[in-house]
Amino acid sequence: QVQLVESGGGLVQAGGSLRLSCAASVSIFSINGMGWYRQAPGKQRELVAVFISGSRNYADSVKGRFTISRDNAKNTVYLQMNSLKPEDTAVYSCAASVGGHNYWGQGTQVTVSS
Repeated sequence: QVQLVESGGGLVQAGGSLRLSCAASVSIFSINGMGWYRQAPGKQRELVAVFISGSRNYADSVKGRFTISRDNAKNTVYLQMNSLKPEDTAVYSCAASVGGHNYWGQGTQVTVSS
């Protein structure tokens, strides 16, 4: 069983920044797939940024503004979000693929005011 705990969400004005953290209950050193998704009200969940086999992949809508990073020693993945826009408002969830199973955190709310 893998537990993922997100933190760092909140309310920010457009143009501001937030950093989300996802702490895993297991070592993330060998986890090939891990990253961030988001779901806005009335919309489907979408990929934001993920590590896949060591490569970073981003949604087109966040390229150049968001950066995913990881600290294996802390078993934590981060999402640095800059130049936030109202359309970035959503619940952001961390996910990890381990041993053929997909695990999800509880999510953290990010609200960007105009």
